[in-house]
Amino acid sequence: MSVARSKVAFPETPSILLERDLRIAETGATDEDLLLAFRWMSYSRFTDQRIFELYRQGKMKGTVTVSDGNEGLVAPLALMMDKEIDCVSWTHRGMPGHLVWSDHLGDHVCQFLGNSGSPTKGREGNAHHGDPANRSYPMISHLGKMSSNVLGGTESQRRKGHKAIGITFFGDGGSSTGEIHESMNLASVLNIPVIFVIENNNYAYSTPLHEQFNSKLVDRAQGYGMKGIELDVANIEENLKVFQDAIDETRETGRPMLIEMHTLRLLGHAGYDTLDYIDPELTQKWLDEDCLKNLRARLLEKGYRERIEAEEAELKTFVNATVNHALKLPMCEPEGLLEDVFSPTTTPVTWTPESDEGKPLTFALAINKALDRILADSPESLIMGQDIADYGGPFKVTKNLFKKYGRSRVINTPICESAMVGFATGQAVNGHRPIVEFQFADFATDATTQITLNAATYHFRSGAKAPMVFRFPCGGGLTFGSFHSQDLEALYLHIPGLKFLYPSTPQDAHDAMLAAYEDDNPVVFFEHKNLYNLLKAPVTFNPNYKDVWQPALRRQGDFATVVTYGEMTLWANEAIQYLEKEYDLTCDLWDLRALNPLKLERIQESVRKTGRLVVITESRRNVGFAAELVARITESQFFDLEAPPLRITSQDMPVPFASELEATYRPSTNSILNQMIDWIEAE
Repeated sequence: MSVARSKVAFPETPSILLERDLRIAETGATDEDLLLAFRWMSYSRFTDQRIFELYRQGKMKGTVTVSDGNEGLVAPLALMMDKEIDCVSWTHRGMPGHLVWSDHLGDHVCQFLGNSGSPTKGREGNAHHGDPANRSYPMISHLGKMSSNVLGGTESQRRKGHKAIGITFFGDGGSSTGEIHESMNLASVLNIPVIFVIENNNYAYSTPLHEQFNSKLVDRAQGYGMKGIELDVANIEENLKVFQDAIDETRETGRPMLIEMHTLRLLGHAGYDTLDYIDPELTQKWLDEDCLKNLRARLLEKGYRERIEAEEAELKTFVNATVNHALKLPMCEPEGLLEDVFSPTTTPVTWTPESDEGKPLTFALAINKALDRILADSPESLIMGQDIADYGGPFKVTKNLFKKYGRSRVINTPICESAMVGFATGQAVNGHRPIVEFQFADFATDATTQITLNAATYHFRSGAKAPMVFRFPCGGGLTFGSFHSQDLEALYLHIPGLKFLYPSTPQDAHDAMLAAYEDDNPVVFFEHKNLYNLLKAPVTFNPNYKDVWQPALRRQGDFATVVTYGEMTLWANEAIQYLEKEYDLTCDLWDLRALNPLKLERIQESVRKTGRLVVITESRRNVGFAAELVARITESQFFDLEAPPLRITSQDMPVPFASELEATYRPSTNSILNQMIDWIEAE
């Protein structure tokens, strides 16, 4: 049983709610088993009723959802799971699970109220909470996305030696999403013991079953090589034994499983949903089939009326007292909002001292060297991606790592970018530190939700750390065309919670990988593909590797301040050399290295000295990162400038394929030089 973590002095939890574990014997469910399940189902229903009342009274804002009709599924499974080791993610109809798993009822009520007692400090929507410290992963509204988080957490628990399983819940509508299919396939391929539970209540919001799919949902299990079970929530006496067998089998075999549970839509999708799209006769039929009501009637027939009525009265009194207490708490204060976007980094790695004297390495081999060091020195580390094992990745950056560390540390995944990131997120929140390789940065767009709305916001929403690195091979110059050549920093920089590193030298690439890995936040690591084998320089262990979070001054001068990063640093340097030779104009050349957090203090000092600013990026001009850099500097230093700032960027078009066209698309030494000369002559 997990320990409640509430810091508010709520009413004491009744002793009847201290029993949170249920084990069904081989002979089937006893009356005591049914009474325990019924108690928690009733407790959840009473809680939901009060929440719904508060919503209708205008005391709760946002989207209020309740679990009516789902209790016979969620409560028993929550009671049967091992709260000390297992992993789970409830949906917006998972109140029984939240109540069973951890925390005081008051915490959950305050989450819906969004007041100072909220476990998320009012930062997350009312139904969107969990308990990451106890492996209950908070849901996001993008349906199906949480399944891969549960996979990652469960796999992480198994790595730690726990015989854990995971259960992930999603609706009949969510079952159509790509993430569910990616996750089921990933779980099957990697042998992750997760039970996928479909809450089939006949409607995805207002969309009926026949407009969602043309087959039985349970049959999808066959396509992924896993067992499938179909149940009806009304048959709770029989279901309890099936649930226990499913949990036991999954725990013992290590294989995933699918359960399709036919539940009931007793209330609408949310508090504002009037259900006017459903035939009233069908609604009444579902109300008549209510599992909770009918189980109560059967238990009364068995002679448990006095016990049940006494427990119901005690539960209602406790729920009302807790709600009344929660209503008196003050609302949230805004202090700490910005500070909590990122987690403080408090888990440094102890690196093995370097023995070589700095062997010359290419950019790609420098990253390989860093990855090797990480795998050797940090047992929490693992690398995942497509074709990274025997093949060594498309650019051979992971060459020989699989041979050295094996499949448990270097994981070939199916093509499932979104589930791969969700999988890594679950691992990271549970204490592992995954490094995710995308074959090309462009492919990360398939995982944008997981990267930006889940991993990036995890600490802000829940207080949990999510340390992981996303490797983005990016950039043009190799005639790979539109789908393999983009710089996407502007796309991802818009979302708070991500850090960004973009090195330009082999030594910086090595240092940046160590710095990214050690950070307790998600870090996007840009690797310009044209640099992989273009540069070669001595690389050794640099004790000051974390300096890559600060910009580096590559050249000094007094005419202009030039700011760039990545491959553009090379071409900017060549252009500046020409200006010095032919025009006798010298420039400060700054290599940003870190794009977020953005450290501009030294660059701003340079602008005060030179009075001129040039920003060069390979990303496009329209709404590009160059515009952000110019805005940040000029809004505080407008009167320091002697000329308008100059932006040199790629053109606003898809990346063309032919080399002559690609050369026109993106900056080069000549185009940088020509634009700077025109800018100089325009003064």
